[in-house]
Amino acid sequence: MNKEKYYITTAIAYTSGKPHIGNTYEIVLADAIARYKRFKGYDVYFQTGTDEHGEKIQLKAEERGIEPQQYVDEVASEIKKIWNCMNTTYDRFVRTTDKNHELKVQHIFKKMFDQGDIYLGKYEGWYCTPCESFFTETQLIDGKCPDCGRDVSKKSEEAYFFKLSKYQDRLMKYIEEHPEFIQPESRKNEMINNFLKPGLQDLCVSRTSFSWGIPVDFDPKHVVYVWLDALTNYITNIGYDVDSQTEEFKKYWPADLHLIGKDIIRFHTIYWPIFLMALDLPLPKQVFGHPWLLFGNDKMSKSKGNIIYADDLVKEFGVDAIRYYVLHEIPFANDGTITHELIIERINSDLANVLGNLVNRTISMANKYFDGQVANKKLTESIDEELISMINELDKNVDEKMERLEIGASLDVIFDLLRRSNKYIDETTPWTLAKEEDKKDRLETVIFNLLEAIRVSAIYLKPFLPETSDSIFDQLNTTNDKTCYDAEYVYRVGTPSPLFQRIDKEKKLQEIEQNKTE
Repeated sequence: MNKEKYYITTAIAYTSGKPHIGNTYEIVLADAIARYKRFKGYDVYFQTGTDEHGEKIQLKAEERGIEPQQYVDEVASEIKKIWNCMNTTYDRFVRTTDKNHELKVQHIFKKMFDQGDIYLGKYEGWYCTPCESFFTETQLIDGKCPDCGRDVSKKSEEAYFFKLSKYQDRLMKYIEEHPEFIQPESRKNEMINNFLKPGLQDLCVSRTSFSWGIPVDFDPKHVVYVWLDALTNYITNIGYDVDSQTEEFKKYWPADLHLIGKDIIRFHTIYWPIFLMALDLPLPKQVFGHPWLLFGNDKMSKSKGNIIYADDLVKEFGVDAIRYYVLHEIPFANDGTITHELIIERINSDLANVLGNLVNRTISMANKYFDGQVANKKLTESIDEELISMINELDKNVDEKMERLEIGASLDVIFDLLRRSNKYIDETTPWTLAKEEDKKDRLETVIFNLLEAIRVSAIYLKPFLPETSDSIFDQLNTTNDKTCYDAEYVYRVGTPSPLFQRIDKEKKLQEIEQNKTE
């Protein structure tokens, strides 16, 4: 049977330094979606990687006294290490310094030049090195870069330009006819009102003032400028070339989802679709501009000294606790907040109390009262109906949220069932039933219902908390993957072991401070 394909990408990480937890959030988000789609039977292709050219990287390599290639090799390796430490299941890690990519970018540039979409001109404007972007006088805010707030410098150089204006009306029409193309809605309105309606300026697509880039093969003093190089990774790495396309490309393109930070939405929803139109290729089905993860109320930055790294957090709290925090705490369309205090509170309240406690208590009772073997004696009462109904509706409820990319809300649906299960224990009081011989079948039914709630919850937790889900299945000693209440199943549970320990907040915060100074 041919599975339906699903191609998802993250933005490629810029190799100017080690990514912080805010940068890492995107790969975890993409991973949860990719895992969920695989679980739902899709043929998933999940691509991530690194963006490795540009003036900023050349300058950083010079500061270190090494070649740019050595510099990006080191940073790309660090980024890969962090993506792996977050237990992400990408299918391909691409690098824009791969020779195959560089060659195809040269072909794309030449094709666009030959068909009159790219022309030679001169650039004069204000340039921000960290953002690798030119701005006009009117775009500056208080004389500084409108994107990052840093200083800009006046630059003038010969450059090739892409005629964005030629495709403006076509793109506007496409966005109007495909309301799902840019999500969330607020990002779409921003692109239309701030960029398309005022009119697009032609885009600088080459530079001569630095050499660390892909040479324009017919004019080698120019290197291809960042966005034409970086954005095309989504097609070059699955086999697109201007004169030939592989079976892989034909199978997976157009991408189903580009998952990117809201700060680079302009490049993915204006420049990228226009480049694709120039190449006569279909546009991606959706670009989702996710919100930021802030430290307290501030954007993370080295200058503010408020950067938290994913690998440090994993050492302190474990990978699934951090996956849970970033996936649950960042709303669909608003920025989220991270601090060590908030992570500890969330671990204690949700992971240790709601999930861990439920699994531990239930398996312990199954062992204590029935030597680990529990069947459904079907001695039901009206109080069971809501719990069984929630188990059976979990698939539909999670699916509805995931279709809208409301990842935190998907986790809430699963945790609603876990909370209801804890309440069910309080309502049925198994310890009281255990005291009466004639209530033994009722007790077994109650424990069975709880085991089923845990089992089905663990199936749906797997895309978000893969290690935790596996641990629950080990403790339940089952491989039953039926996604609804399985009335005829018989459990032979294993030994309970804590999934998440409660954390002493003050003690842990002191430890973290101590580790910083060591």
